Amino acid sequence: MSTDGRDEIHARGSEVRRAVLGDAHVDGAIERTTPFTADFQDLITRYAWGEIWSRPALDRRTRSCITLTALIALGHQHELAMHVRAALRNGLTPGEIGEVILQSAIYCGVPAANSAFAIANDVLRQVDAEGGIS
Repeated sequence: MSTDGRDEIHARGSEVRRAVLGDAHVDGAIERTTPFTADFQDLITRYAWGEIWSRPALDRRTRSCITLTALIALGHQHELAMHVRAALRNGLTPGEIGEVILQSAIYCGVPAANSAFAIANDVLRQVDAEGGIS
């Protein structure tokens, strides 16, 4: 990586990514990185986490609400499960996550919310069985 500020942005992105998604998730993503996916991993670490999630104008709870809504709207169910865990890590309660999904039902559609509730419910059960978010 060059020294045009990308290293600092990447380091900040890695820190935020780990804080939001957890070390286990990030370590797994890094372990699964191949030469084919390396540029993409660098891109999301720098831009999603180093540039956007680290901006000060919105807190992480708010960013989680927005992210959950966008993932519900777009039907990105695999990412939704990961971000339900992230929302818990960012301080949202299960009740607040449910409210985000209810709000999404009106603007994104009932079928999308129905799927989101099923996914969130599974994640919440897993987190409870694990003894909480880590």
